[in-house]
Amino acid sequence: MEGQGAELRNSFRRSSRRSNDVFGSSSFQQGEQDDQEALKWAALQKLPTYNRLRRGILTESEGQINMVEIQKLGFEERNNLLKRLVDVAEKDNEEFLLKLKNRMDRVGIENPTIQVRFQNLNVKAEAYVGNRSVPNVINSLRNTFEDALTYLHVLRNRKRPVSILSGDLSGIIKPSRMTLLLGPPGSGKTTFLLALAGKLDSSLKVSGRVSYNGHDMDEFVPQRSSAYISQDDVHIGQLTVRETLAFSARCQGIGTRYEMLMELSRREREAKIQPDPDIDLYMKATALKGQEGLVTDYILKILGLEICADIMVGDQMTRGISGGQKKRVTTGEMLVGPVKALFMDEISTGLDSSTTFQIVNSFRQSIHILNGTAVIALLQPAPETFELFDDIILLSEGKIIYQGPRIHVVTFFESMGFNCPERKGVADFLQEVISIKDQGQYWANQEEPYRYISVDEFVDGFKSFHVGCDLNEELSTPFDKKKNHPATLTNSRYGISKMELLNACMSREFLLMKRNSFVYIFKLCQLFIIGVVATTVFLRTKMHHNSVEDASIYLGALFIGLLTHLFNGFAELAMSLTRLPIFYKQRDFNFYPAWAYAFPAWILKIPVSLVECALWIGVTYYGIGFDPNVQRMLRAFLVYVLMSQMAFGLFRFIAGIGRDEVIANTIGSFALIVLLVLGGYALSRDQIGDWWIWGYYASPLMYAQNAVVINEFLGNSWKHVSKNGVTIGMQLLNLRAYFPQSYWYWIGVAGLLGYIFLLNILFALALTFLNPIRERQDILSDKDSLVYTNKSLSLEKDDVSNGSDKNKKKGMVLPFISHSITFENIKYYVDMPSEMKREGIIKEDRLLLLNNLNGSFRPGVLTALMGVSGAGKTTLMDVLAGRKTGGYIEGDITISGYPKNQETFARISGYCEQFDIHSPNVTVYESLIFSAWLRLSHEVDINIRQMFIEEVMELVELGSLRGALVGLPGVTGLSTEQRKRLTIAVELVANPSIIFMDEPTSGLDARAAAIVMRTVRNTVDTGRTVVCTIHQPSIDIIDSFDELYLIKSGGEEIFVGPLGWHCCELIQYFEAIQGVSKIKDGYNPATWMLEVTSSGQEQILDINFAEIYKNSELFRRNKNMISNLSKPPAPGSRELHFPTQYSQPFYMQCWACLWKQHKSYWRNTAYNTTKIVFTTITALLLGTIYWGAAKKSSTMQDIFNTAGSIYSAVMFIGVQNSQMIQPVVDIERMVFYRERSAGMYSALPYAFGQVIIEIPYTLFQAVIYCSIVYSMTQFVWTVAKFFWFMFFMFGSFLYFTYYGMMAAGLTPNSTIASIVSTIFYSIWNIFGGFIIPRTRIPKWWRWYYYGCPVAWSINGLITSQYGESDDIISDTGVSNETVKAYLRRYFGYHHDFLGYILLAIISFNVAFAFIFALSIKKLNFQKR
Repeated sequence: MEGQGAELRNSFRRSSRRSNDVFGSSSFQQGEQDDQEALKWAALQKLPTYNRLRRGILTESEGQINMVEIQKLGFEERNNLLKRLVDVAEKDNEEFLLKLKNRMDRVGIENPTIQVRFQNLNVKAEAYVGNRSVPNVINSLRNTFEDALTYLHVLRNRKRPVSILSGDLSGIIKPSRMTLLLGPPGSGKTTFLLALAGKLDSSLKVSGRVSYNGHDMDEFVPQRSSAYISQDDVHIGQLTVRETLAFSARCQGIGTRYEMLMELSRREREAKIQPDPDIDLYMKATALKGQEGLVTDYILKILGLEICADIMVGDQMTRGISGGQKKRVTTGEMLVGPVKALFMDEISTGLDSSTTFQIVNSFRQSIHILNGTAVIALLQPAPETFELFDDIILLSEGKIIYQGPRIHVVTFFESMGFNCPERKGVADFLQEVISIKDQGQYWANQEEPYRYISVDEFVDGFKSFHVGCDLNEELSTPFDKKKNHPATLTNSRYGISKMELLNACMSREFLLMKRNSFVYIFKLCQLFIIGVVATTVFLRTKMHHNSVEDASIYLGALFIGLLTHLFNGFAELAMSLTRLPIFYKQRDFNFYPAWAYAFPAWILKIPVSLVECALWIGVTYYGIGFDPNVQRMLRAFLVYVLMSQMAFGLFRFIAGIGRDEVIANTIGSFALIVLLVLGGYALSRDQIGDWWIWGYYASPLMYAQNAVVINEFLGNSWKHVSKNGVTIGMQLLNLRAYFPQSYWYWIGVAGLLGYIFLLNILFALALTFLNPIRERQDILSDKDSLVYTNKSLSLEKDDVSNGSDKNKKKGMVLPFISHSITFENIKYYVDMPSEMKREGIIKEDRLLLLNNLNGSFRPGVLTALMGVSGAGKTTLMDVLAGRKTGGYIEGDITISGYPKNQETFARISGYCEQFDIHSPNVTVYESLIFSAWLRLSHEVDINIRQMFIEEVMELVELGSLRGALVGLPGVTGLSTEQRKRLTIAVELVANPSIIFMDEPTSGLDARAAAIVMRTVRNTVDTGRTVVCTIHQPSIDIIDSFDELYLIKSGGEEIFVGPLGWHCCELIQYFEAIQGVSKIKDGYNPATWMLEVTSSGQEQILDINFAEIYKNSELFRRNKNMISNLSKPPAPGSRELHFPTQYSQPFYMQCWACLWKQHKSYWRNTAYNTTKIVFTTITALLLGTIYWGAAKKSSTMQDIFNTAGSIYSAVMFIGVQNSQMIQPVVDIERMVFYRERSAGMYSALPYAFGQVIIEIPYTLFQAVIYCSIVYSMTQFVWTVAKFFWFMFFMFGSFLYFTYYGMMAAGLTPNSTIASIVSTIFYSIWNIFGGFIIPRTRIPKWWRWYYYGCPVAWSINGLITSQYGESDDIISDTGVSNETVKAYLRRYFGYHHDFLGYILLAIISFNVAFAFIFALSIKKLNFQKR
């Protein structure tokens, strides 16, 4: 009957529509469409169930109705369907979700729900305390050693337990309700969310229980039933937004949608219910495998990502979407899956309040209508966003202060004696009322004097509050497992079959290879260049087949080929490391098993190896003059391909076990040394000691070396018989101890194949069982002050200034002169982007970003510079501060009535950038000392300077953090809010008169923003001129400003003037404009102002706010003020003048920069400790392998063995030094750009400090290496020989380090520097004089031998030890030839030349250091 009734209703509805306008053509067409729809539906219902679920009725954009196969839906069809369902997300999404729910309600199907309970939950970590907390070289070595002994149970654990979540947390997260998680930084929000999602790190100690619908975590797969959305945006930059979400949807699968759809279709058919065809088509498309596109398109729409759907996500190498859009991609990546519980960590970072409101509102609709479960942590939720939530959880110090309905949270705090002021956002109030510093202002109990109410007292008060009592009562009743829907919790580990996951990963890998085609083309070009160089060095016309020495040269050419392909695989290390964070995230979300990720990276690299090796063979084989037999050429090609594949697998495996750039690069360099030394070339097999011979047989390079050597030297080219009756080829094989049997070629091939399989399997196992290396945990001082923090485990205590009076106006020890700044008719242009020109959008050559701006900023006045995103706020500030590095500026800028001069202006101004850039390895106090040292006048006494720094630290509330390490943003060190305060303090210690601040509250929670704004207000009250750009201020923050400078899109001013009490003057100005809507009571004036002045409102009202302002009395008043301030204040006054450009003389700049680098290097454990450990292990390795080799010099092989040890150390320790310094220079260079712009020092003192500080550390490295190797290899112990050896090794390590610095200075970032450097490493390897001596290098290349620093190093090291030896070498073919004569004849080494070698080594160091300094001075890769 119900089905018949539905049909009657549909029939009546169609009849009614037709009768409404019987003469109207549109009504007739509508009726015709309804009839077509009914016919199509009837035909659809007659199909078998399998076919019926795979077909649907689609209404085309032209109105035509067709039955379509869902699996063949194209982009246009999907887009058309989605437009019909959700045309505008803000308006249509709720209606669409209600249609979905109503369809299921009509047949009695309920969506499965999840109730999450946590009982007696505690989480603890372990941390070092006291002096051991400060990271430096000594502590790093000591901690590593003790950790190893603790692991072996030799020592007891010396770390102290630290509670992250405590107090036996208990509570319930209910379905169909939105829960907001609030808390100050370090309160444990992230840890709490990870605990609920079942994703806590295994190193943490967890007690208590978390259950879903009464089931413990081990009874189902939590990663497939819930999703944790991280605050970190980790994505593959080369994929578009759509591709990123589509891959996620493909891996997560459809869950139980298909089974639910089958049951839904069955019940509808029984009840004869005809569903909405659009809803039916959508549900079928989202329930079928392979149709992830529709779900992806829907999520893109509700997250507002349609505009950038086909734009690359981007990374530091690839320009992509904005930070706010990346945050939404992170959220969307999990929303496209079928999970039913969402735990979202600070998803609004980088978003304005209106976008945040829209996204949270979409979540609210979905949670309420489809019965989902959600906990969302937000930083500064606006009042309208706060109102969207049903429940609140308030965390502090790892304890839950309140959990319950939002409507009761204010009542709870009223019961504790605190009131929320009328104009205060409740979310802001909640985060400040639990702070020891901010709590007192909300005390409302007049009967009792205020005292600090601790977190524990709040927790106890909540237990007696009626909400807490109800919660405890509900927790006492266990969840009835019978209510758990079978489809709610998932037991399958992955969303689709493993073969489908392999196909998905294979498709993505292939796509990424195409997107990274530049890398592979670059590698081919690099290979071609090295091949051409090798061919022209080993040119066949200069190569002979007459002696063993000739054969040795060919052997070197073969070795160069193998080594080139081994080095070529090194790039796989960096590429694998870059992708590991994405892999770990997706692995932990159970997107795919590790082997499904590892094997495509292996399989798809095989064609790459084939192409690279074909190019190498084509360029070098016949050019060098190897055996011309085609079969032998193909055999050589096979070995090179296998060698290339082995190298790819080796460095992927090293990336998998290293997991960190420094560690993996160190292991990679160590592996290269081991492979090289034990590969049979640098040290012959018969010279390897019994304790290392296993390493020879374990070296894959040995198998490749034996295979290519046998393939070449058993060929016809080497069949000439020497005097002793043995062929030259066989004589070389015997001399160098290669296996002479021909079957060893196939053993070599088999060995390489075995290693290829083994290394790739080990890579998959490493990805399976190893977790990412976590950043070090919190380290606390014995006095409970923070010394070193980690973003996930910050335990900061509220820092309180002892004895400070809030109402006391802060003074300053140093006097300063107040200055105003005025600007008139400011215009700023940039060159028109080529894309816009090419597409014909705009034909002009320049793009106008600032259009005729006028204004003035005065002492003691805090001015807000506001506007929509892209309006030009930061651009104007950069123009006024002189920070622009490009573009064209027009207009006039005056400082206290005189034209602005940038050099003098930098001395009286400060600029707090949005991104807090500081040297990571110095403390807060040291950062301030350095800034004050170089920016205050040299006439300021050191004691006064110290007092001034202390005053500033009190002003910005950094007293308790003076010993805290700054660290890297978002990784280690200070929290975001603490870094903001440090940024302000670094500028304040310069005693500036004018301060610019770019987004000082961006990325902060409400309480942190309040602390920063209090700092800003205190600064203004000292009489300084302060201007802040600000994006979306809260009511409190906008009230703290005195004046507003408002810019609209296009860079035009629309309001410049005082805000008034509670922004009354701003409100009066805009409300007086006809058509502008009035502000609602309690609404944020800043939000209202941006809404009513948007470009959309201008179009609706048909007005131009810029024109209205320019015709206003306010504009005329401002012009008069500008005119008055643009004149000199007094007839006898003078403009700003300083006798020197910088505050300190040149020598003092050098000393200060060196002081800072000393502090930074001592604490840079990742760099210096790793370098020391690597050098020590390498020295022990080479010492044991070459044990006693240096005292042997009776054969040519003895000389080659010793030369091999020298060559190995110089090349590979040197390369490691060069690679490791590049990221250090890259990070510090960003700090240098900021400090140079601030006028702290010139480029040369900075370069001086960076260059000089390397000398003691590199000298220590050389002492370690030489002390170990010189004694173990048993060189002749004389003072002169040892110090020659020491100097040449020290000089070699140092010029490699300076070369790495130079490469970093000449390129935009360390990644490009690393790639460019590799080319020169390979060429230096050829011309180093070991593989081919100078005497055998063609004349046209000999000049480069003299320009190769490695050649001078090897020359100096060998000559200093053997250049005077009269020992006889027995097998050179020359009777009674001494060692020094052989060195002179074969290598071209002369002992008398040592002085020139000394000068050459010094010259290379000076040249590389000088070019680094020049690059720092002349090149600026920071574009503003």
